[in-house]
Amino acid sequence: MIYDFEAVDMKGQLQPLATYKGDVLLIVNTASKCGFTPQLEGLESLYKTYKGQGLQILGFPCNQFGHQDPGSNEEIQEFCQLNYGVSFPMFAKVDVNGKDAHPLFTYLSKEAPGLLGSKAIKWNFTKFLVDRDGNVIERFSPQTTPAEIEDAVKKLI
Repeated sequence: MIYDFEAVDMKGQLQPLATYKGDVLLIVNTASKCGFTPQLEGLESLYKTYKGQGLQILGFPCNQFGHQDPGSNEEIQEFCQLNYGVSFPMFAKVDVNGKDAHPLFTYLSKEAPGLLGSKAIKWNFTKFLVDRDGNVIERFSPQTTPAEIEDAVKKLI
């Protein structure tokens, strides 16, 4: 279950995902130097609109795709805040594929496979929607904008 996982936040503190029990979660692997990086603005807008109704967006920087997030956790956090006003929770950089993949992303990929049943995450800004009970509902491709996810979020809130 999603609540069995923990992740290190940007301050280096281990955070149990059980902290978000009862919330709708949108879990995203992010990158600061990607063509999809402007989606941070849309994610922040979605977060501001629905956080009072129980939406949490959890950002996980990843440097596995084209080395598009090479900075330190501090640099990534500062970039996201200064350029996109990100106030939703951001976690320390992780791998989302391969032998060093964070267990959360291994789980998400298994629960919501991608196109043609692929478990691998294809690129930055893959998004996973999780309901209030911790069930992984849907995977959205990097091309799917936060605005296009809004209706799916509203159904779960």
